[in-house]
Amino acid sequence: MRILHTSDWHLGRTLHGVDLTDHHAAFLDHLVEVVREERVDAVLVAGDVYDRALPPVDSVALLSDALTRLTEHTRVVLTPGNHDSATRLGFGSGLFRDRLCVRARVPDLGRPVELPAADGSLGARVYALPYLDPDLAREDLADPGEDGAGRTVPARSHEAVTTAALARVRSDLARRRAAEARATPAALVAHTFVTGGAPSESERDIRVGGVDQVPSGVFADVGLDYVALGHLHGPQRVGRDGVDPAMRYAGSPLAFSFSEARHRKSTAIVDLGPDGVRDVDLVETPVPRPLADVTGPLEEVLGRRFDHLTGHWVRVTVTDPVRPEQLWARVSRRFPHALVLRHDPADVPARRPGPSAATVAQDPLEVATSFLRAAGGRPAEEAEVAVLRQAYESVLAAERSA
Repeated sequence: MRILHTSDWHLGRTLHGVDLTDHHAAFLDHLVEVVREERVDAVLVAGDVYDRALPPVDSVALLSDALTRLTEHTRVVLTPGNHDSATRLGFGSGLFRDRLCVRARVPDLGRPVELPAADGSLGARVYALPYLDPDLAREDLADPGEDGAGRTVPARSHEAVTTAALARVRSDLARRRAAEARATPAALVAHTFVTGGAPSESERDIRVGGVDQVPSGVFADVGLDYVALGHLHGPQRVGRDGVDPAMRYAGSPLAFSFSEARHRKSTAIVDLGPDGVRDVDLVETPVPRPLADVTGPLEEVLGRRFDHLTGHWVRVTVTDPVRPEQLWARVSRRFPHALVLRHDPADVPARRPGPSAATVAQDPLEVATSFLRAAGGRPAEEAEVAVLRQAYESVLAAERSA
């Protein structure tokens, strides 16, 4: 079986105000062509199909067209990520037949999608986990106990709900394999943050109780051959060699922040057989416009040194001691696709320690407690941290239910 693993399309996203619809469309054209040329048996989309729960109409049309074209050549298994609305993305999933399978409901995660091989026999099983928000998934994943007594609800953490979900997968897979003469390869699609993965600045925070990660060990001993992950935007392998199943993040097809400027965006073509993963081939995705950083005094920035970057999206940092006049006008004439401009003097006297500018990569709770320390002259008390955490997580929950 040949499967193509992709994720984190984020249809509807912008890059510092730039509409990426045309670039998303170019990627989807490329994806359809790869599926056709490589004779892919199934495409696994590991969540964050849209960038928000209520996507723009253009994004909905783009997805509809892409799925129509993909299912002319292959089967598609798709599951929502933390940016998607599982209910909206899963609408009509019960009506879809054969070529398209959208797994958006927690009760379905223990039932595999069975992919036929070219000769009509069973080629592979794919289990699909929608993004498991601990606050929303705990009740659905509760263990009823024997005869319905002693019901156990998983703890409020990503690790606990993922462990509970994988227990269902393990049980179902073991039962099915016990009844077959030869092992059928099994893959899992999951949208989560596995410990050891390298994040970028463009993933949305999914912390619950201050923790956002799941140890790779929860995927061990389930019987899986390949785990197709989504959430982190950099293509990368994770997990422990020889202990965990083959695990990989496909990454996003486009760069959504300057922290991804050096990423080599790709999709993964995975060849599966009865003996597991036989080969993984990374197919690079089109780069509509590369990202780059330009740093130096304005005279140097405007000089010949950066001629090769005039067609890039750039983040420009000017290091002159005094902010030059008409800075944006002069920089944008030199770099028509400049997106970010910063003035950061190189020779500034050392400042007294104090609060620094917050970045999207920081834990919002750490930012809030740092502010309390700077403003109040003392560390936040445990009770105050608990109030801040509850308030922040309530805002995240409100965004998810939008």
